[in-house]
Amino acid sequence: MDPAASAHAAALWAGLCLILLLVLSVLVTRQRRKHHVEIGDGGVPALKQAIRAFGNATEYIPAALAGLGLLALVGAPALLIHPIGLTLFAGRVLHAVGLSRSTGTSWPRAAGVLATWISYIATAAALLFYAIP
Repeated sequence: MDPAASAHAAALWAGLCLILLLVLSVLVTRQRRKHHVEIGDGGVPALKQAIRAFGNATEYIPAALAGLGLLALVGAPALLIHPIGLTLFAGRVLHAVGLSRSTGTSWPRAAGVLATWISYIATAAALLFYAIP
């Protein structure tokens, strides 16, 4: 196992998730400017959706990135980190797209939640495995 490759793998997914958070933040700002709402959602459905898409991502991404970072620190192989990172990132993108388009149930939201949970379970299992020397 190459520790540098593990760190690079975690860094890739952290970087992509940070870009996703930035994009979602910009979408909130655009809606705020468009509707002249400085705080809260102003009762504007599109702004409310943008806020929730960003908020939901900020609720899930940090813990997942901490898990990926810890996996890199304990020497988990990059070939383990990459599929988990991809699943997380794809899940968060799908969820954000689904929530940005509709407040109701949609296949992108459902698939995004499922992918995020799968990445959480895989990360937790791998962390527990690597916790035992």
